[in-house]
Parts: sequence; C-alpha cells; structure tokens
Amino acid sequence: MNNVLDMICELEQIALQPKKSVLKAMTETRKQAIGCFPIYAPEELVYAAGFLPIGMWGGSKTGTLSDKYLQSFCCSIMKANTEQALSGTYDFLSGVILTAYCDTMKCIMENWKIASPQLRLIPMVYPQNRKTAAGICFMEEELLRVKGELEKIKGSEITEEALEEAVDLYDEYRSVMQRFTAEASKHPAIFNAKRRHLIIKAAYFMDKKVYTEKIKAILECLKEITPEKTAHKRVILTGLLAEPVEFLEILEENGFFVAADDLAQESRQFNVIAPKEGRWMNRMAKRIAMRDGCAFLYDQEKTRGDKLLELKKQYNAEAVIFCQLKFCDPDEFDYPIIKKQLEKADVPLLHVEIEQQMESAGQVRTRIQSFAEILG
Repeated sequence: MNNVLDMICELEQIALQPKKSVLKAMTETRKQAIGCFPIYAPEELVYAAGFLPIGMWGGSKTGTLSDKYLQSFCCSIMKANTEQALSGTYDFLSGVILTAYCDTMKCIMENWKIASPQLRLIPMVYPQNRKTAAGICFMEEELLRVKGELEKIKGSEITEEALEEAVDLYDEYRSVMQRFTAEASKHPAIFNAKRRHLIIKAAYFMDKKVYTEKIKAILECLKEITPEKTAHKRVILTGLLAEPVEFLEILEENGFFVAADDLAQESRQFNVIAPKEGRWMNRMAKRIAMRDGCAFLYDQEKTRGDKLLELKKQYNAEAVIFCQLKFCDPDEFDYPIIKKQLEKADVPLLHVEIEQQMESAGQVRTRIQSFAEILG
C-alpha cells in the first residue's frame, strides 16, 4: 500500500506544480516544450517532432492584463491562459498550438499574435462535419499543415516512423488510462475525487511515455489490493473540467465519490482509441471522427445524455453532476438536452456553475450539500 501511495503522491505533486514539473521534464528528457490548447490538440505530432506536449488548461492565476484583450464574459481558461502568456509564464515554450472550438478560441488566435508576439503560434481548425469523407480529408490536411509548422520550429523533417510510433504510444496511453479509471472506481478509499483528478491531470506536464509507465506501475500494485465497499455516493461528473480542487474537496466533504467522468479535461482525452489501420494522419483524423458526445464537436444525434446513462449503469452510480464552467457556451447549449434525457430516465442531476478562479465556494458548497441530502 505504501508503495502505491508514494507513486500517487508523486503524480499529485506534478499536477499541483505545473511549471516546475514541466521544466523538470524538459531537463530530464532534454526536450523543448510546445503548449497545447484544449481540447483535442494533436499531441502526437508534437511528440513525434521531439517536443514535450504541454497541456494549457488555464489555472488559478488571476490578474488584469488579459482584460485588454478579452471580454468580461470569456471563460476562466482563456483568461488564465492569456494572463499567463502576458506575464511571461509561457516564455519557456518553443511554440503554442491554438485550437478553435468555440467563438472565444477562434478570436483568441488573432489576439495572441498582438498580445504575445514572443510566442510562436500554430492555429488549428477542426471540421464540424468530421465524419464525412470531406471532413476526414480536411482533418488530414490540417494535421499535415501543423506538422509542417512544427518542422519549421524543429528545423528538420518529422519522419514517418516517428509519427507512427507517436500515434501508437498515445493509443497505449489511452488504453492504460481506460484501465486505470476502471480500477480507480473500485478503490474509493484510495482515489478520492481530488486525487483521481490530479493523477489524470499530471499527464499534461510529463513525457507521455514516462507517465504511461507510472500508471502501469500503479495498476500492478492495485492487483494486490482488495477492492473496498463504501457508503460514499457514487456520481458521474460531466463538463469541460472539474476545477478548482476546492470544488472536488467539497464533493469529498459531502460523501461523494467520482465513479467515472465525462470531462473534456479528463476521460474524453482517452476514451476513444484510433483505428489500427491506415497512415498516422488517417488514424488521427478517424479518432476525432469517432469522438461523439462532446459539446465542442458537432453531434447531430446528441448522444451525450445516452453516454452518461451508460456510464451510470456501468459504474453503478447514483447521480450525475454537470460541472458548468462559467461562460462556456457549448456546454450551456448541451445542458437542457441532457437534463431532459436524464429526467426521463429518472436519474438525479445537479447543475453546478464553477470557475477556476473561485473567490468563494459558499454557493457551490450549499448546492452540493443540498444534493447530498436529497440523495440521502
């Protein structure tokens, strides 16, 4: 038990100290780093180029520098990322891949060119009709263009062999993480809401190969630990992310255990694996085409509610908590549809508005306490 707790603690500290962890990884691997905006940045290309892909998911840092470039109603991830770029926090990066999924992200690309000219920006657009032949072709062409931009930064060509190896490595990472989340659901005493989140988040600040090996080691240790039963209320989290950690601590205080999640920052990163057939860019394009149930990708059938019901059944959960990041329009559009689907299935649902820079958690605490009482 002590061995697995030591490994878990190491990953927790990596997630809690992002910049320190990244600089350490850069030293150990002798690699430069490329920042990757949410949600589905092509990390495989970055890795194949010999860089460390670093997740840029905002943070708790607040300030007023970003006010010059962003409206007051922008989400906290974009505010925090822009604030950190303007303050020089990201100056150690060799480049930044900016993806476009919402109106704010589409506009921020041009803002950053003026606000942070020291950062080499690589914009990337994803097709909405990503399942059609034309959509897959467009996705492949975008991947090739981004590959070319990374080659300019690298100063040499990215080989086909390196690209295929990177896609295989990331598929292994996704497979291992699927096993991890399944096993974590059996050990509520070890993997509380905060700890589970931090372990998954640590992957954004490490070499994926090193991270994957550490998760494998944790899984090996878990084979010797008997799954425990608990009186905790098992819930499914859905949304863009479930931060800050104070929010997760409130869940723990009120007896909630995260049995599984449908969070863009967490399980949506690894619950779809690329097909084995085809060239690297075709595999990556098809993986995006297979990605359903996400508010940031066009989903005509609106399958997110069905997927949540499947997760509830699979992990024997009692309820769903919708983590609504303030001012996140795509998730706001999804919520009424999900609410109707879950109400029809008689599944308890709590909608909680969160922000990474929460000044007061009083309102959130009250809502979670009330929900806990309703569930009994």
